[in-house]
Amino acid sequence: MANQPVPAPTAASATSLGTNVGQSNFPAQGVPIIHRINRLGLWTLYMKEVRRFFKVQTQTIWAPAMTTLLYLMIFTVAMGREGYTVLGVPFASFIAPGLIVMGMINNAFANTSFNFLSGKIQGTIVDYLMPPISNGELMLGLVGAAVTRAVLVGLAISAAMLLWPGVHLSAAHPWAIVWFGLMGSILLAIIGLITSLWAEKFDHAAMVTNFVITPLTMLSGTFYVIHNLHPAFQAVSRVNPFFYVISGFRFGFLGASDIGDTNAAVLNGAIYVGLLNLAMGAVLYLLLRSGWKLKS
Repeated sequence: MANQPVPAPTAASATSLGTNVGQSNFPAQGVPIIHRINRLGLWTLYMKEVRRFFKVQTQTIWAPAMTTLLYLMIFTVAMGREGYTVLGVPFASFIAPGLIVMGMINNAFANTSFNFLSGKIQGTIVDYLMPPISNGELMLGLVGAAVTRAVLVGLAISAAMLLWPGVHLSAAHPWAIVWFGLMGSILLAIIGLITSLWAEKFDHAAMVTNFVITPLTMLSGTFYVIHNLHPAFQAVSRVNPFFYVISGFRFGFLGASDIGDTNAAVLNGAIYVGLLNLAMGAVLYLLLRSGWKLKS
């Protein structure tokens, strides 16, 4: 029996075949694939930043613990008096919570102040701008990674301080430990992102660290109670948000702080830090949406 010739496909059948193939592999034109939140993109960005600092964990996590332990050793030895107490607890136990949260917020700032700045200098800033993630998702991924580093640093410092004699820490108010630890880390992460947007070289970021972050941290009651200061300087300290972060975090461990000895007294400081984070986050979002120093 002779082979019958196969008829050539018509234009209508080819169009139908192409449409069926397209429908089986791709959504229709104009139909969005990502709805509202790009969860995969957000998780990828977050994990990229976490892996970046975790690859050098000796420098980013364990080194701050060693530095903070040296602070504790120097100040406790310098006091040189047995039985010296502050807020009713030994001096070592008094400064320990402040040193923990100081290490947390400093490392949160260090993590985000590197993000956009390194991209602008190395020419890889496009890696942050081209992926299909929104400005809010970009903020959330970078700040979330910085807070993760801050929490890991805080845990490492706490573990190191357990080895130091005279330090006795217990969670008198767990909510204050969690709230002020997270809010302080988020605040410094946001400030770090704004710094990396503004800075054009590493010297600019170092200038913010040396002339803004470090003085505000050291003069916020980490090593002393502000009641020992002149009333004018006490008023200045009460404007400093780092004072509320450190004192509130200390209240969580000791049940006493410069702010007060009750939940109600510390609550105003907690609200102040939370509102400040919202305001700073709004500023950062507007800067990212405008493309300031990123797209120009």
